[in-house]
Amino acid sequence: MSVKPFTKLLVANRSEIAIRICRAATELGIKTVAIYSHEDRFALHRFKADESYLVGEGKRPVQAYLDIEDIIRIAQESGVDAIHPGYGFLCENPDFVKACEAANIKFIGPSSDIMEKFGNKVSARYVADAANVPTVPATGPLPDAIELVAEMASKVGYPLMLKASWGGGGRGMRVIENEAELQAQVDSGKRESKAAFGNDEVYLERLIRRARHIEVQILADHHGNVVHLFERECSMQRRNQKVVERAPAPYLSDEERQEICMSALQLMKSAGYENAGTVEFLWDVDDGQYY
Repeated sequence: MSVKPFTKLLVANRSEIAIRICRAATELGIKTVAIYSHEDRFALHRFKADESYLVGEGKRPVQAYLDIEDIIRIAQESGVDAIHPGYGFLCENPDFVKACEAANIKFIGPSSDIMEKFGNKVSARYVADAANVPTVPATGPLPDAIELVAEMASKVGYPLMLKASWGGGGRGMRVIENEAELQAQVDSGKRESKAAFGNDEVYLERLIRRARHIEVQILADHHGNVVHLFERECSMQRRNQKVVERAPAPYLSDEERQEICMSALQLMKSAGYENAGTVEFLWDVDDGQYY
């Protein structure tokens, strides 16, 4: 596949994130375009780019940076080759990626198809299963009828972890020790998921009582080449969110480290992933298995 180098890049973000992207692009000889909300009209990031344009006129600050239609308009009118989303805002929004693809502008990140597969945890599990990468026993999305939920829960086996299908940050997660707790915890998890992500889809996963959280960083190009940058230990958490990351994970043997990193590569190759990404694993302290 022949890939033409970028000559002009729009940064769909603000502040320090946008500044760092502009600096990297400038060092590569790529011209940059910044966007800014009305409230950010004096922000430093707009002056660090070669060009800058008001986005989402009349909208609130956050909503301005989420205005997909206006971002694409600015990108087309300024003649950019690519859009870099930074992190936050639209960086994991498949609709934004689709809009970039429709406008023939390269989105610097995974394709919309990949983003849709991995943006939903249930869908991501199916991809992992198809790639023969081990996953924790779990249900699909839970139905409304609590009787059916109870049947699904008993098949997986207690104790269980309730998880939101969409989003992250530990939102919607609940430990369910037995059937007596099931309905109240499912209802509570659904409400939190709806409030945080606009979607109340949840599922149940067997709880690994003593688990370590391991992440493997990968990079993948347009030619099917995928490499890993080894693992980091992320078990120190508060409210199911990482507080400290440590690399390398001190408790893994060389053989175990090799195995878990190879599983990350196997998953991303199977999915046809492109760009940077992270594969997250749970390591069962009691039996040494990972998922």
